Amino acid sequence: MRGLALLLLPALACAQSVPDVVARGEKIFNQTCATGYCHGSKGSAGGAPRLVARGFDQAYINTTVTRGLPGTAMPAFGGALDRRDLTAVVAYVATLNGITNPSVGVALGAGSAAPALSPNAERGRDLFSEATRSFGRCSTCHEVGGIGIQVATPISAVPADVQALRNLATPQVHTAVLDGESVPALIVSEGKRRTIVYDLTSAPPVLRSQDPGTVKITDGSNWKHSAFMASYNDSELAAILDYLRAAVHP
Repeated sequence: MRGLALLLLPALACAQSVPDVVARGEKIFNQTCATGYCHGSKGSAGGAPRLVARGFDQAYINTTVTRGLPGTAMPAFGGALDRRDLTAVVAYVATLNGITNPSVGVALGAGSAAPALSPNAERGRDLFSEATRSFGRCSTCHEVGGIGIQVATPISAVPADVQALRNLATPQVHTAVLDGESVPALIVSEGKRRTIVYDLTSAPPVLRSQDPGTVKITDGSNWKHSAFMASYNDSELAAILDYLRAAVHP
């Protein structure tokens, strides 16, 4: 696709006003991008560079959000966010860069429209990434529908019910001894030069990189998935499961 094809189209069939689109983009940005690993709130610096007041134009923002930045932790959202959400995020980031009246036409390169959700599944989607729960939300470690951070492996099988979710086995979590400390860990990579793991001792998980000679990893751990779900009650978890069934296997 030629570079010009990534420019935002004029506002075709766009029923929302620019402020509404920007407000939606801010909400999605806070759920997806403003995390402990990525950009800070309102585009400030976090694990990734700041986005506010960088002088980016809207074409560049759209290209970057759609395609990602190869060789960095910035993923491509063109296939993850639906057209409306991608357009909204681009418009919001544009306002952070002084563009007071961003284009809110449909963004080329965006994914198809998201499947329709039941009212309970919509509630589950909001609970999945609810900002008021801070790092106690599901999206701290899971990415679904372009929302969240993929610390854990992608969700391929949705638990049958709330009890199954609470009792979820986590064989991928190991015990790692790092700097003399034993911690529950998700292995990212074990190379000749560096061993990289997510330390699950607390939320959000901490990405740690060590010399392989200083790391000892053994199978199994006392870590429980339920410990990271303490902020949710059974009704809320049931709604989240409804959302996952629709989003993971639409």
